[in-house]
Amino acid sequence: MSVGLVIALCVAALVLGAAISGYICFKKGIDYRKETAEAAIGSAEAEAEKIVEEAKKNAETLKKSALVEAKDEIHKSRQETEKELKERRSEVSRQERRIQQKEESIDKKLDNLEKKEETLQKKLKSADEKVAEAERIKHSQLDMLEKISGLTVDQAKEYLLSQLEGDLVHEKAVKIANYEAQIKDECDAKARQYISLAIARCAADQVSETAVSVVALPNDEMKGRIIGREGRNIRTIETLTGVDLIIDDTPEAITISCFDQVRREVARIALEKLIQDGRIHPTRIEEMVEKAKREVELKIKQEGERAVLETNVHGLNHELIKLLGRLRFRTSYRQNVLNHSIEVAHLAGMMASELGVDANLARRAGLLHDIGKALSYEIEGSHVQIGVDVCKKYKESPDVIHAIEAHHGDVETRTVVAALVQAADAISAARPGARSENYENYIKRLQKLEEICTSYDGVEKSYAIQAGREVRIMIQPDKINDEKMVLVAREIAKRIETEMDYPGQIKVNLIRESRVVEYAK
Repeated sequence: MSVGLVIALCVAALVLGAAISGYICFKKGIDYRKETAEAAIGSAEAEAEKIVEEAKKNAETLKKSALVEAKDEIHKSRQETEKELKERRSEVSRQERRIQQKEESIDKKLDNLEKKEETLQKKLKSADEKVAEAERIKHSQLDMLEKISGLTVDQAKEYLLSQLEGDLVHEKAVKIANYEAQIKDECDAKARQYISLAIARCAADQVSETAVSVVALPNDEMKGRIIGREGRNIRTIETLTGVDLIIDDTPEAITISCFDQVRREVARIALEKLIQDGRIHPTRIEEMVEKAKREVELKIKQEGERAVLETNVHGLNHELIKLLGRLRFRTSYRQNVLNHSIEVAHLAGMMASELGVDANLARRAGLLHDIGKALSYEIEGSHVQIGVDVCKKYKESPDVIHAIEAHHGDVETRTVVAALVQAADAISAARPGARSENYENYIKRLQKLEEICTSYDGVEKSYAIQAGREVRIMIQPDKINDEKMVLVAREIAKRIETEMDYPGQIKVNLIRESRVVEYAK
């Protein structure tokens, strides 16, 4: 055998031996592990049995303790329930005793009521008998009174009513006098203070305007040039301006007559421009009239702005400002309406400041109160209604609109501002020199005033004095007593307010005196 073969056999033998020895060792390890695992399993089973035994013992112990506690709880609950039942039974017994006592009390009351009812029935029967007896006595006494007095029942009633009416008239007059005295005591001082302060602080111009304007001429020759050939110039002026030109013997003067002050102002400005220019013919007249109209429109706007600035009233619509400017050419009893409106605004604002009312609102309402007179002859309706419609159109406040509506008493005043505007309007119109009127209308108004006063029974004479601002009435003392004088004065004042139109206010002064005359011989 070769060496290589021998080596190979040796190696193979070694490998085979190693494999056999590894197998033997592996088998022994498996057996050892098996034995160890079986021993561990046995010990674990023993331990588990021991734990189970202990758990069973503990469970028995807990069960016994739970049963003991449950029995104790049941015993306590039973005792509490029995106690509660016992209390409820005692409460029910008490309620039963109370009910029984109340029933007994009710029975006693019913018995008493029945007895009282029987007593009342007896008393009512007795009362009916007494009433019947009283009626018989009353009738017999009435018959006796009728025989003694000589009056029937109806006549006696009329007599008593007449006496009562006289007493009521006396009491009513006394109460009215007391109320008036109380109101005067409380209000006169403050009213006089506020009005006197407002009048003293408002220095207004006193200007009476007429329906004519006079244009001065440089010489009398200018009259012929204004008349023109066959009167064409004067006809053109009158046609374009709507005025009447009066050219008479007055030296160096021409009179312009027109009720509309705007047209009269346009004619005056146009004539002055023509006289200054010297060229007087129809074409030039038309040019000057157009320029004069533009000047007057500008003047109207400026007058409205002046009024707004003078009264410190802001935020007016520009159309209302134009209408205010037009009031510059309106008059009421010859008093300029714009000046009157400015004066009313100042008076109302000052009185509002004294009273703690909104002075700006009072001035605004006073300035706009106669705004309807700017359109009074162009639109149908009274100037009050026109003013209300115009202010509604231009979104004025409801307080201003109400003050315009109420300043002549057409509606009842609901705000202090409306009352202030009404008072300021009366003050401005009634102050001396503010207004004038036609002499014939003035005489008729005074006669009407005296007729109203003398129409009352018991009035002897009446005299209108102080330019119709006061009427003195002489009373017959045997027909009207002192108490009835109060009622008669009030009735006369109400009738004057209803039947007459007059500026300002009228004082009704009743005079009653008794005279006894005897002669010593």
